[in-house]
Amino acid sequence: MTHRIRLAGHRWARLVTRMTVVLLLATGGLVTNLASTAQPAYAHAYLVETSPVDGEVLASPPAEVQLRFNEAVSFNERSIQLLDTNAEKLTIGTVGHVDGKANTAQVGLPADLAEGTYVLAWRVTSADSHVVSGALTFSIGHPSATAAPVEQDAHRAVVVVDAVGRALAFLGMALALGGGLFVAVLWPTGRTDRRGRRIVWSGFAVLAAGTVVVLLVQGPYAAGTSLAGVFDPDLLGAALSIRLGHALLARLVIVLALGVLFGLAVRHGSHPATTATATTTAPATAAGTATAGTATTATAIAEKAATRTAIAEEATAGTASTATAIAEEAATGTAGAADATRRIVLPAVAAVGAVALPLTWTLTDHAQTGVQTWLAVPATSLHLLAMALWLGGLITLAACVLIPAGRRESSRAVTLAPALPRFSGLAQVCFAVIAATGVYLAWRQVGTWAALGATDFGRLLLGKLAVVLAVVGLAAGARRFVRRRGREPLGLDAAPAAAVRRLRRSVVGEILLGVAVVSITAVLVNTAPARTSYAPPVHTTVPVPAAAAESAAGLRDASIEVNIEPARSGDNVADIYLTGPDGSLVAVPEVSGQLESPDRDVPALPVTVTAAEPGHYVANSMSIPFPGEWVLRLDIRVSDFDETPVRVPFTAR
Repeated sequence: MTHRIRLAGHRWARLVTRMTVVLLLATGGLVTNLASTAQPAYAHAYLVETSPVDGEVLASPPAEVQLRFNEAVSFNERSIQLLDTNAEKLTIGTVGHVDGKANTAQVGLPADLAEGTYVLAWRVTSADSHVVSGALTFSIGHPSATAAPVEQDAHRAVVVVDAVGRALAFLGMALALGGGLFVAVLWPTGRTDRRGRRIVWSGFAVLAAGTVVVLLVQGPYAAGTSLAGVFDPDLLGAALSIRLGHALLARLVIVLALGVLFGLAVRHGSHPATTATATTTAPATAAGTATAGTATTATAIAEKAATRTAIAEEATAGTASTATAIAEEAATGTAGAADATRRIVLPAVAAVGAVALPLTWTLTDHAQTGVQTWLAVPATSLHLLAMALWLGGLITLAACVLIPAGRRESSRAVTLAPALPRFSGLAQVCFAVIAATGVYLAWRQVGTWAALGATDFGRLLLGKLAVVLAVVGLAAGARRFVRRRGREPLGLDAAPAAAVRRLRRSVVGEILLGVAVVSITAVLVNTAPARTSYAPPVHTTVPVPAAAAESAAGLRDASIEVNIEPARSGDNVADIYLTGPDGSLVAVPEVSGQLESPDRDVPALPVTVTAAEPGHYVANSMSIPFPGEWVLRLDIRVSDFDETPVRVPFTAR
């Protein structure tokens, strides 16, 4: 009997362990797949090379169009579209990779394309799970007077819903991890508190809901369709086939595993184990013994009968005592197995799940692209984990401990110790981790001081920094309260009511600012990092060649100043100034231009230059096909017969 009950206890412990391990192994397979396919690159893919080149004029229709990006991209059948001069979509081939290279895309074109200009619009998903898009034009025979307009931006509703889903996922992670740690570890009575458990369960629900929203919206977001695309099974299948889809599925599995673990932890706390006891027939035995004691004056026959009765009763009492011992031993074995599972297995598996959860973000966002990915992924994961533990614990602390006692059950007394000091120590560690990792990640994603104010990412980062500094100020005040009141003989609960009210207001302010930080973070995730989006304008000056100076009066010792903004792939504006030795502008009959690539087999692209004023010339729509080294060739005509070329090298981002 004892052996069977012990086996039952051990089987229960093994069942819990196996269930959680299986869930995490399934997640581990998905996470391992994400990690093994991660490629070092720069966040947000950009176009490196195309064939044909943007703006190229071809003698005959090309058989196909090829695009090469700086990092791996994924796409679907709607990712590339061909439009004629009337903005009509033409039938093209199936989109695929060039020779299996993940950073390329190619599509076959019809062989019967008429003369004129065509627009090829593309929309692909980069390795950091964000959608990038663009368009290039090419002409057959001769350019058309106009080209078809292309709408590249995603539907506003899709972008908003995607950002809301990401913000919900961040907030849910904070409530689940931070609230779960506070309820199960930092707060002694947390496991039996209904409100605390509800906060944590709501965190799991919000995290799962936000993850599902992001998964459903990814299809229409990548395809550039409306919200109705969430019901398209093809788009959902495409979302599930990419790395982001794998990460979202892994996140849902981890949420399920952590939810099971939290349920087991609070179940043990709300239903404490009791030691089983068995009743015996000791009173009856005592009575029998007393009866046997009074039989000493009876006859010998009666003495023998009494002796037999006593022996039978003693055997009965012995059997009851043995049953009691067996039951107590079995209960002790079961409780020991359950206690070992609760103290060792559950915390260990929960820690693994808590560490794995942030990886479902960092293996599919800016962290796994760019420089130093080996350091960026763990740093970003620590950053998210520290944020979650601080914000989720703070919300649970405010809702369950700091509220006025009159709003709680009359039988429950509100005490600040030891939950408040414990959380204060945890918050201090979290802020240190957030500060250290945040400085490194900001440097990695921004690169230069100028990019902070010149890019959307930099401005959002400055706003986030301002909010975080305000949070630190409020947290410092709460920390002083804990230290000062904790030194009093009666402890924190002896603090004046006014001081406790100020503490509550401070904590509420921290929570509101923390939610603002989460919202900004959700927007930052969808914003191109400043290091890649910032392109410093080109300001360069070259001397006028001696041949041109001898042919035109006023050009001796003159120079050409060229300003190109934003000096990145796409449309740019080039301002060209011809200045004399005294700094005055010098007019020439004409300036024409071409864009040349010194390190690629790319034909020269024409650049239209017009005169803005005497000595000042402008190229308002100079299209740079892709980043890299370029040369702006300016042909300066100083007379009807003399023309001098000037080459201005620059780098486009």
